[in-house]
Amino acid sequence: MTSESQETVFSGWSVLVIDDEPDSLRIAELLLKRYGAQVLTALNGHEGLLAAQIHLPQLIIADLSMPGMDGWQMLAALQQDTRLRTIPVVALTAHAMHGDRERTLAAGFRSYLTKPLKPRTFLQDFLLVLQDIPELSTLLKGN
Repeated sequence: MTSESQETVFSGWSVLVIDDEPDSLRIAELLLKRYGAQVLTALNGHEGLLAAQIHLPQLIIADLSMPGMDGWQMLAALQQDTRLRTIPVVALTAHAMHGDRERTLAAGFRSYLTKPLKPRTFLQDFLLVLQDIPELSTLLKGN
C-alpha cells in the first residue's frame, strides 16, 4: 500500500469511537481521520448509543470500562435496536487479559483492540482487526 493510498484507506467510512478517557479518544480520532475516516466521538455509552441512533455509523469502537453505561451494556442496547444491531462493534480496552478476546467475541463484539493505540502500528493493527469483519474489510481502498 502506498503512502497516498494509506491516507485514504478509510475514505468514506463513518466510525463512532466511544471512550471515557479524553486523551485516548482524541488519539483514536486523529489516527482514524489521518487515514480518511469521518469520525464521531462520545465520552460514554449513553452518548455513544445516542450518536449511533442519530448517525448510523459503519463501525463502532467502544471502550469496555466506562462509568454509567459501559461498553458491555451499550453493546446489549445496540443489539436490541433493529436499526443498530448490524453495525459491527469493536471492543477497546487497556485491560487485556487472558480470555478477554474470547469473552468479547462471545458477547457479540466483532473484534478487539488494546490500548494504548500506537500511531506507528495503528494502520496495521486496525487492518488485522478488520479481518474479523468481512463486510468492512471488503470496503478497504487500496487493498
